[in-house]
Amino acid sequence: MTSTLRRQLPAADTIALGVGGMLGAGVFAAFGPASAIAGTYALIGVVLAALLAACSAFSTADQARAFPGDGAGYRYTAQLLGAWPGRMAGSASIAGRLAAAAAIAGTFGAYVTPQRPLFGALGVLAVATALDVVGFRLNRKLNWAVVAIVAVSLGLVVATCLSVPPPPITNAPDADQPLGLLTSAGILVFAFLGFERITAPGPDEPSFTARRLHLAIPVSLVLVLGGYLVVGYAAFRQLGPTRLALSPAPLIDAVTSADGQWIVPLVTAGAAVATVAALLGVLSGARRTVTTVAGSNDLPHAFRDDRVAGWTGGAVAAILAVALTPSVAIGFAACAMLAYYAFTNASARILLKEDRTWPMRTACFGLGLSVLYGMTMPPFLLAATIAVVLLGSVGMSLYRRTV
Repeated sequence: MTSTLRRQLPAADTIALGVGGMLGAGVFAAFGPASAIAGTYALIGVVLAALLAACSAFSTADQARAFPGDGAGYRYTAQLLGAWPGRMAGSASIAGRLAAAAAIAGTFGAYVTPQRPLFGALGVLAVATALDVVGFRLNRKLNWAVVAIVAVSLGLVVATCLSVPPPPITNAPDADQPLGLLTSAGILVFAFLGFERITAPGPDEPSFTARRLHLAIPVSLVLVLGGYLVVGYAAFRQLGPTRLALSPAPLIDAVTSADGQWIVPLVTAGAAVATVAALLGVLSGARRTVTTVAGSNDLPHAFRDDRVAGWTGGAVAAILAVALTPSVAIGFAACAMLAYYAFTNASARILLKEDRTWPMRTACFGLGLSVLYGMTMPPFLLAATIAVVLLGSVGMSLYRRTV
């Protein structure tokens, strides 16, 4: 079946919505942990991450048309693969988005309140959670403003870094690690979270025709990938992989290294806008998934209430922000979302022909990439993800038996 078309946006607005969803904290923070794993090979890793993001975007777009509503991958997987895979996908999605919220909040703290980063992280989490619970959403004009502010700040970073010769850089002997390429790709999947703003909109959000998405998805991904490559190259040029890996706010350190202290406030403003917008997106996605899981009787009925689900998600994200450094939170969020994308691509493989607008092979490719990148992630992150997915699905199953 296909969804009833709702309010449509012009093509430019649809592309801007996709770009705004993805151009968030990743560009300001994700190159650090990726550089620690692979050095400058992380620039290749971001291309590989974009390939998985494209496949997953195609899969979620077709499934959202076939099964409209909230909950995204949880619903698709449960409908097409069964209850247990659906619970595993739901557990991975919720864990990944809440860890991403913690990482994004930590990035806000590192850029905006560097003297007290945890205070800034918890403060922005509280504000973003409150805004999400009361129903605040970025409208068309606000989304364009976010994209413009972030693009201008990133443009200033690139121009400053490329206009000044880099200082002498001393790197660790093994700074560039080609064997870490796939792991860096898995980590940099974090940088593309947010494409579901256009591929899997909620019932109260604009929908998009298949023809519109066939334009908007590739264009938005190419624009975001191009931005990441240019910014990443500029940051690596000024800092080198070792310093970049150690920096909590690499873009500020990069412009400072290039004698661009005067634009630090502008970079800080861009980081603040990008992180707040991204935080609203991931918190909303986690809340909607929780309410959908509760509506299917896999979680207590209290979580059907948006306020309960929203505040609980914000509290869990705050605990993760306290317990994990932003780099570790980025890695765990990426690992959990890789598991989530594996389930969504696996379920997209068996969509009926009349519900498919993208080739089935893209779903197969996305499934393979999700598993490949996931298996190369650091062992403690992979073990934590497996534990969360299994314990979450078992807990949902046990609760289901009691109701």
